[in-house]
Parts: sequence; C-alpha cells; structure tokens
Amino acid sequence: MARHAVRAARMFDGERLVDGGVLVLLDDGRVVDVHRGWAEAPEGWPVREGPDATVLPGLVDAHVHLCADAGPDALGRLAERPEPDLDGVVEASLRAHLAAGVTTVRDLGDRRDAVLRWRDREGRDDLPTVVGSGAPVTSVGGHCWSLGGEASGVDGIREAVRLRAEAGADLVKVMASGGVFTPGTDTTRPQFSDQELTAALTQAHDLGLPVTAHAHALGAVEQAVRVGVDGIEHCTCVTTTGAHVPDELADRLAASGVAVCATLGTDPAVVTPPEVVAMAARAGLSEAILRDGVATLHRAGVRLVAGSDAGLGPAKPHGILPETLIEYVGCGIPAATALTAATSVGAEVCGLGRRKGRIRVGFEADLLVVDGDPTDDITVLRRPLAVYRAGVPLGG
Repeated sequence: MARHAVRAARMFDGERLVDGGVLVLLDDGRVVDVHRGWAEAPEGWPVREGPDATVLPGLVDAHVHLCADAGPDALGRLAERPEPDLDGVVEASLRAHLAAGVTTVRDLGDRRDAVLRWRDREGRDDLPTVVGSGAPVTSVGGHCWSLGGEASGVDGIREAVRLRAEAGADLVKVMASGGVFTPGTDTTRPQFSDQELTAALTQAHDLGLPVTAHAHALGAVEQAVRVGVDGIEHCTCVTTTGAHVPDELADRLAASGVAVCATLGTDPAVVTPPEVVAMAARAGLSEAILRDGVATLHRAGVRLVAGSDAGLGPAKPHGILPETLIEYVGCGIPAATALTAATSVGAEVCGLGRRKGRIRVGFEADLLVVDGDPTDDITVLRRPLAVYRAGVPLGG
C-alpha cells in the first residue's frame, strides 16, 4: 500500500470544500498529486473509492491528556501510576484518537514528562503524531500540581521552562488559573503574577517555544492577553459571580491573534456524575455557559482551534474530537470553519502547518474519509469510512 489512490465525491482541503469529484494520489507517506473531477488513477495504482464520500486532512486534537485513561478521577490517579503503566495508557489513548480520524494530537497534561519520553523512545508512524508540552508549569499546590510542574518566583519559573525545553517539549503550558479537577485551587483568580507569567513567556520564546495558558478565571485571561501568550486553553472567563466572555475582551483576543482552544466536546451517551456537575457548578460553569462563550469568541473573529480535553473522565474519552466539532457548530460556527479549526489551523498552532492539516502536494498523507458531506452535516464525522496515517490505511 505504499502507492495508492483515494477517490471521493468531494474534498475538504483544510480550508474549503472542493466538490465535483477528487482523486488523491499517495506515495511513500505523502500526497503526490490531487486531481479534481473524476480522473482515472495511473496504471497500477490501487484505488479506494467512496461514491458519496468526502476526504479530509487527518484531524488535529489540540488539547489531550494521553496519560489519563478517561476513568473516574483520571488526573488524580496519575500521581500513583508507575511509568510502565503509563506507556500502555498513552498507546491505547492514541489508538482511540486514530480510530476517530485524529492523526495529530497536542498533549497538554503530561505526568512528569512521561509522554515526551515515550515519544522519544517509540517514534511510531502507526499512531498519531504527538506534540507535547511535558508537565504543565503550575504554582505550588496549584492546578495539576501532582503532574510534577510546580514552580514559584521569576527564577523558579524560568528554570521550569528551561527544564521543559531540555526534556524535548514542543511548547510550554502554564496553569494561569486554578482548575475544576484540583481541589483547593481557585478557578476565579490567577495563579501567577504578571512578572512570573512574563518570565515564563520570555524564557520560552528565547528557547524557541510557544506558550499556551490554561485560564478559567477572567483575571487570568486578561493577564494572558496582557503579557502576550501564544494560546489560551478554555478561556471561560470565570468570576466569583459566574462565567461570561465580555464582548470587549473577545474583540481584544481577536485583535491579538492568540489561538483559543475552548475544549468543548463530551460523549452524549455518558451521564456526567453528580460530583463532577457539582464541581463545575461551583466554578460557575455549565454546558450552556460554555457554548455561549464560544459563540461570543466566534462572533468577534477569535482564532479558534479544536481541542477536546480528552482523557479527563468518562464523558471525555480519547477520540471524542468529532463531538467537539459538532458542539462548535451548535454554537453557530459554520461547519467549514469548525473543520478548519481541526485541520489547517490546528496544524499551524501545533507548529506543523507546513506538512500537516491540508491536502496538498508534498504534505503528509494523513487523511480521513467520511460518508457524506461534513460541511452540510457535521455529524458524519462520527462514522469514519477510512483513516490514513502517513499514507497507510488504518487496518491495512
């Protein structure tokens, strides 16, 4: 299967829909030609066809937790798991993503850099590409402190960032506010001073690494924009009286060009446990509030990227990204824009925009084929016909 072709009724190329038939030629793991219309494949090239299919770039999930197994208290249980166990969890997580059409993930919740070590050891072409932050930098006792990223003071934070770079991280994640799943942290307030967050940003940029900030608190989102981070995760804008994205802040986020990953997407078949609902309620969060915030960000023209927060619990299993995109569309985002957030924009945010996220000659042959037109019915993403990683179809 090193050289073969994919024929479909239409193609979403990472930016727009191309209708009227398409033939994509794959060789040695790359796209070598794209023919519009009902072209014949070169002699000797096996062809896989889908009469009413759409071929897309493999999806990019820009916010996952590969070490977390999506069971109850998945992050909390990580502190006690031996690293050999984590290797198996990471591989099972990646297989679930691949089966859903996700061929690239950005891991933002590593336990003591275990994912980075697994990636360096394994170098697997049969699983999704992994972009990783290592353990997130957090305050002492702060959100996800048990993952091993505690730091304090300007010097301590600069050293924490240096260690991430030394471990092979592709970016730095900073927990700019508390989080729902870490008892004792505050989702309504920043965890670091402006000086500390600036130190993280400056050190990371000096080392060639972007910075994304976990920010639930309105004050933390304001702070992240003020110091100029490259990305913001969640961006829920929680205060002591509730959560709401102010229009003026959304306009500033759009003007800054920062990439916002809103982390929507849950398994509709899973009933969220009452204790999780209660934790979210204490933080002023609900599905309606989260969707309203995303709608505000979209209307303002904020650069949205698709990420699911997969692995956190039963309602967020690995491979849940199609539900993220379905929820984006439910917020009023056009389906083509949602798909762009999970293809070309996602690849760019992951630093892979020159080789992934588009169906283009010379790009890696990571493809997803679905039955129907996802720009007309985004739910067809739930039913992949075929997934290709580096030109090789899942299942051979």
